[in-house]
Amino acid sequence: MDTITLWQLAALAAASTLVGFSKTAVSGANTISLAVFAAVLPARESTGVLLPILIAGDILAVLVYRRHAHWPTLLRLFPAVAAGVVAGTVFMVWADDAAVRTSIGAILLFMAGVTVWRRRARPEPASEQQDEDRPTRGGRLKARSYGVLGGFTTMVANAGGPVMSLYLLSAGFRKLGFLGTSAWFFLIVNTSKVPFSVGLGLIDARSLLLDAALVLFVIPGAYLGRVCVGRIDQRLFDRIVIGATVLGGLQLLLS
Repeated sequence: MDTITLWQLAALAAASTLVGFSKTAVSGANTISLAVFAAVLPARESTGVLLPILIAGDILAVLVYRRHAHWPTLLRLFPAVAAGVVAGTVFMVWADDAAVRTSIGAILLFMAGVTVWRRRARPEPASEQQDEDRPTRGGRLKARSYGVLGGFTTMVANAGGPVMSLYLLSAGFRKLGFLGTSAWFFLIVNTSKVPFSVGLGLIDARSLLLDAALVLFVIPGAYLGRVCVGRIDQRLFDRIVIGATVLGGLQLLLS
């Protein structure tokens, strides 16, 4: 991080703007920001730099969509997410950059495939929380599976966004419910990750100095996302989320 060029700084600024946009419009687009940070900085250290940027975006998203969250879904997810965060922390103790990239890329592609298969196998739910308001055994198992994967991927590479996006889509959430639930989820989860990241040495004075230069770029991205989200068709919204997840997974596997 001591030898960042002007062009690299510009790329990080653009990725920070995209963080703001993804938090208020298309959550899966976060994988592009993740890929840019991992390309400019060492993959492991990039997670520590990106985390405060994500938290800034989460705060803005909560301010915009705070009344649209579905708390039963959040409360059902958090125990499994906590287990995933602990598992991710253990993994980060010994994992190198290659292991991080390969593991997250494979998980994202697998989850995207599962989501596409599930959506073709049954009609789209009509309501925002059709599955989650009736916690059947299968619904609880799905919540636990996605929760553990979301916690693991968000701790290892800040890549929990696509996993949770796929979960909310599979549960039938519409745009506002999707964005409100996602906003509160990631504000709570990302904030809880800070002590773990500090303990792993991923967040330090140098990383925070870089964050101070980048965090202001999140604001225009969040504003642009808020303006655009009402103009995005629901079906197109779903396809963008899944497409961004696939592209992010491929980028991590091939880089």
